[in-house]
Amino acid sequence: MVRVLFAGWIAVCAAVGLFAPAPAQDSPAAGTPDDRIPGLMVYEVESAMHRRGAIPYDVIPPAGGEHHPIWQDCGFYQEPIRDRHAVHSQEHGAVWVTYDPALDGEQLALLEQIAAENPYVLASPYQDLPSPLVASAWGAQLYLDSADDPRLFLFLREFIGAGPEPGAACTDGTSNTVTFPAGTPVATPAATPG
Repeated sequence: MVRVLFAGWIAVCAAVGLFAPAPAQDSPAAGTPDDRIPGLMVYEVESAMHRRGAIPYDVIPPAGGEHHPIWQDCGFYQEPIRDRHAVHSQEHGAVWVTYDPALDGEQLALLEQIAAENPYVLASPYQDLPSPLVASAWGAQLYLDSADDPRLFLFLREFIGAGPEPGAACTDGTSNTVTFPAGTPVATPAATPG
């Protein structure tokens, strides 16, 4: 149902030119605009090596790079996850949608539904995002204002399976989360009927 609804919105928005460009990238890494999707930034990923411990990333949230040997299980999370695990999932072809911890319940419910319908989508809260949501894949990133932005579905279609190891597992890794610092606003998903 969601795919049909948003496929129609994508067609309408593309026809009338309603796509707005994303905010300028303020990451220290130099990204390159890509016209496949309005606002899309692409990055050259130099390494896919496995490393243990803390890993610094130039693009925040990360869009590929060195990562932990264990990947993050795909799905919807209400607590943050470790970058290094999510990047390993991106290597397997996952798209990681990070969201502002204060995102409203309706938006969270939609993200949860998107993650439930797509086995290679990972969604988790992330502090200090440059926009309410950021979709990141291996070497690509898109800033979004809402989960119902048609560009999110274009991004998913374009980048699910686009990592260096497409089709590798996005389950049976880790589902561990980390705790937000005290005082961080955390929304909860809206109750879903049924």
